[in-house]
Amino acid sequence: MNTLDEHSLTLPNNVEFIPQLAAFIEEVTESHGIAPSVTMSINLALEEAVVNVMNYAYPEGSFGEIDISVSFSDGSITFTIKDSGKPFDPTKVSVPDTSLSAEERPIGGLGIYLVRELMDEVSYCYENNHNILTLKKKIQ
Repeated sequence: MNTLDEHSLTLPNNVEFIPQLAAFIEEVTESHGIAPSVTMSINLALEEAVVNVMNYAYPEGSFGEIDISVSFSDGSITFTIKDSGKPFDPTKVSVPDTSLSAEERPIGGLGIYLVRELMDEVSYCYENNHNILTLKKKIQ
């Protein structure tokens, strides 16, 4: 059910397909000579973002797709994650209080925080009934 071309990947909303996301990121970053440490950060950020879409964008038990595309410009790599699930702007989620202990902190929100910390730019828009999350990382 997934499709792959040079710089894009389509996955169903099923976390069993996350290893294909990791392989896609590895292939793209390796082919562009991106350092393994940067690749690890990108992989972690994208996994967090895509798993959130898989788990929350579509009603439970319904099928949906997530399109991930990649572009390169100005010494940066940009990933665009697009889905047709319910609108959700992760950039509006408040930053969790990381000074609290794990027991005191409310559940959730750390994945989005991690994405923001690992990537240089995170932006969101909703157009034509699609969530579009853009993650940019400097590679030079």
